[in-house]
Amino acid sequence: MGISVDELSAGLARVVARVGLGALLHPPQRLTGGAVMESWRFGAGGETFVLRRAPSLAFMEGRPYGHSTEAALIEAARAKGVTAPEVVAVLEEADGLGSGFVMRALPGTADPKVILGCDDPDGLLRSIARDLARIHRLRQADVPEGVPVMDYRAAIADLKQQFMDAGGDRPIIALGLKWLEDNCPAEVEPVLNHGDYRMGNLLVEGSHLTGVLDWEIAHFGDRHEDLAFGCMAVWRFARYDRPALGLGSIADYLAAYEAEAGVTIDPARFRFWTIYRTVWWALGCLKMAAQWRSGADRMLERVVISRRTSEQELDLLLLLEEDAPEAERARPVVLNDWTFQSKGEATEAEMAVAVSEWLATLKDKLAGHDRFQLAVARNALGIVARSIELGARDSDALGAEALLAGRVSLETDGVLSELRRAAFEKLRADVPKYPALVAAKTLWKIEE
Repeated sequence: MGISVDELSAGLARVVARVGLGALLHPPQRLTGGAVMESWRFGAGGETFVLRRAPSLAFMEGRPYGHSTEAALIEAARAKGVTAPEVVAVLEEADGLGSGFVMRALPGTADPKVILGCDDPDGLLRSIARDLARIHRLRQADVPEGVPVMDYRAAIADLKQQFMDAGGDRPIIALGLKWLEDNCPAEVEPVLNHGDYRMGNLLVEGSHLTGVLDWEIAHFGDRHEDLAFGCMAVWRFARYDRPALGLGSIADYLAAYEAEAGVTIDPARFRFWTIYRTVWWALGCLKMAAQWRSGADRMLERVVISRRTSEQELDLLLLLEEDAPEAERARPVVLNDWTFQSKGEATEAEMAVAVSEWLATLKDKLAGHDRFQLAVARNALGIVARSIELGARDSDALGAEALLAGRVSLETDGVLSELRRAAFEKLRADVPKYPALVAAKTLWKIEE
C-alpha cells in the first residue's frame, strides 16, 4: 500500500547526499493531484525540491521509456528555451525509492481553479502557446534515444485493443474508434509532442507560466495532437465557455501558436486529434480501474477516475454528432423514468450518503494528501449513491460491436437519440457537476 514517509525520508537523505544537495531539512509532503505518478515536496540545503516517482515498479511495466529518459527529455527541452523544471537527480536502485527523479521546485501553482481566475488569461494563453511551439521545435537528434515515434494507424489499433480488453461494451467509444479508422489522416513530419499539455500540468504564478510538468508520455508525432488535447472540454474545468485550456478561444490560441511556430494549423487535423484524444482519455480512465484491480496501484483515486469515462463519452458524442443527419439531431431524447425510494429500512444509497456525511466531520482533522483523499472518498460514495438511485449503469456489447463494425451508424434511425440518453444518464450519476452536462442538456433539449 505505498511507501511510508519514514522510508521516503531515508531514501531522499541518500539521494541528496549522493548528488550534493545538502542535508534533508524536513520530511517530504505528498502533493495532491497527479492521475498517474506521485509527487512529494521536500527541503534540502536551504532549497525546495520535488520528488516525482511511480507508485510501484510494476506500474512502470509496459511503458515506452523510464524516468531516466524522461529526465533527460526535460533537460533537452530546457536547453531549447522551454519553461521546464531543472532535474537534479535520477533515482538509483540503492536509493530504495523505486523509479523516479528529483526536480528543483518552481514557483506557482498547477491548480486549475486558481489559474483560471488569473488577471490576464489572454496573456497566459499566448505564453502557453509559445512554449508549446518551442517544444515542437525539438527533433529526434535533440532528445535521448527511446522516445517513440507515433504510427497513427498502430495507435488507433492499440486503442481498439484497449477497448476490447475493457469489455468492448461502450457504444459511444466504439463509434469513436470506427470514426478514427475511417478518418485517419496521412502522417506528417513528426515533432516532439509533450503528450499531456493541458491545464493541470502547467505551473503558473499570477498570469505567468513558470513550468511545464509531467513529460512521461512525450513522443514524436503530429503537432495538432498536442494542440487539440489542451482544448478538450475536460481540461477547461469550470470554464466550459473558454475552449482553449479554459483561458480563451481556440482561434486566439492557434493564432499565437502559428505566430511562434511559423506554421498554419489544419482544422480537419485538429478535429481528428481532438476526437482521437477524447477516445484515448476515455480508455485511459477505464485503465485506472484495471490498475487498481491488479494491485499495481491501490490508491483510491484510481477507482474514482475510472468513472470519469462517462465525461469523455458525452464529450465524444458531442464531437461526433456534428456528422449526423439533421433529422437524427432533431430527434428528442427520452430519459428513463426510474428512481428507487424506500419507506422502510435504509437503502444502500442512503447508507453511502450517511457514511459520506460522517466523513465530512473529519475534514478539519486532516491535512495535505489525507484531506484530498477524504474528498475523493466522499466523491466515490456520491457516485455509489447516485448510481443506485438513478439506475444509470448499463452496457451494450452488441450495440458497441455493431457500431464498431459499421453495421449501424449515426445515420441509423434512433441511434443518436439512444446514445445521447445513455451518455446523459450515466454522467449525471458519475459526475453531475461536469460543465458539459449542462451544455448537452440545453443542446439536446432534455427535460428532467
